[in-house]
Amino acid sequence: MSNSVLKAIAERYSCRGYTEQVPTDEQLKAIADAAVMAPSAMNLQPWKIIVIKDRDILNDLESDAIEYLANLENKAMYERIMSRGGKVFYNAPVMFLIPIKEGGELDCGIVCQNITLAAHSLGLGSVICGMARIPFDGARGQEFKERVGFPEGYKFGMSVLVGYPASNGTPHEPDRSKITFVG
Repeated sequence: MSNSVLKAIAERYSCRGYTEQVPTDEQLKAIADAAVMAPSAMNLQPWKIIVIKDRDILNDLESDAIEYLANLENKAMYERIMSRGGKVFYNAPVMFLIPIKEGGELDCGIVCQNITLAAHSLGLGSVICGMARIPFDGARGQEFKERVGFPEGYKFGMSVLVGYPASNGTPHEPDRSKITFVG
C-alpha cells in the first residue's frame, strides 16, 4: 500500500549538510502553515513558530552552542561535532524554532513532524535539532530570545533545520521488530 504521504514518510531522512541557497518565502510559508496545522490536545496549540533566516543570528546561536560544548567536562559531544565539520546546525540556512507553553512537549513533536514532512514534500532537507536549546537556555538566553522575538511565558520546545541538501541522504532502516499487533 502506498500513497504520497506514506512515500514522504519512507523517503525523508535527517539532513546534516546544506547548501547556502535559502528556500523561497513561499516554501517557508507553506512549511509554517503545515506546522500550525498540527493537531494538539484540546486544540490548545501550545506553540509559536519562529522562522529564522538571519545568518548572523544562526551563526551566533551556533557559536554559543559550540562554546558551551567545548567547556563541558565530557568532551564526547564536542568532539563528535568537530569531527563532522564543527557545525551544530550543519550550515542550514533556516531554523524553525518552536517555543512552547508548559506541557506542550508532545504537541511540539507533532509540529516538528509536520515541518519535516512538508519540507521533504517541497524537495528540501530537514533535521530535528535539540542543540538549539543550548543557547536559548544558556547565559545569553535572554539576549537570543529578544533577538528572535521569543514570546513571554514560553520555553524552548525544539528546532527544525531546513534547507537544500548538500548531498542526497538515506532514510534510516526501520526496525519492524518493534511492531506488535494485538488481536
